[in-house]
Amino acid sequence: MAENLARTRWQYRALFVCIAAAIVFVQLLPLHPGPGRMPGPDVLLLVAISWVLRRPDVVPVPLIAAVFLMADILFMRPPGLWTALVVLGLEFLRSRSGATRDWSLLIEWLVVAATVAVMFVANALVLFVFMVDQPGLGLTLIQLLGTILVYPIVVALAARAFGLRRPISGDGDGIGARS
Repeated sequence: MAENLARTRWQYRALFVCIAAAIVFVQLLPLHPGPGRMPGPDVLLLVAISWVLRRPDVVPVPLIAAVFLMADILFMRPPGLWTALVVLGLEFLRSRSGATRDWSLLIEWLVVAATVAVMFVANALVLFVFMVDQPGLGLTLIQLLGTILVYPIVVALAARAFGLRRPISGDGDGIGARS
């Protein structure tokens, strides 16, 4: 039973890394040549949030930090800033993951929206304080709004495609098997 639980956790972790790598790969593709490109939602952040809220025991902090640090380097962002903000935001949400089983999707969406907004504002403030070039306020707000609006779609896809669901009262180990 313990081997099955460990294998299942490693399978979910490997799946998370593969999904993250696919998202980063697609975002790095030059699909929109030329200037004037509108920023899309931060899908990698949304996938991480949905996994942390649904299976907090499967996605540990070092894995999240490694994935987002890799993304910082590949997207040429200041290394570690967005990673630190994501880790802080996800740990805030992870600490509330026990209460989320009683929340409706709307309440969860509002909490996630507030957390993501705080992360975006903190990122912009740190970049401003250190006088780092950053996109305009309008583009940042478009990306924030897009990220918040796409969250229910990401949650629905995670539930349908990968079987990620909130733990229910009878789940003993958080993955589905009773201990």
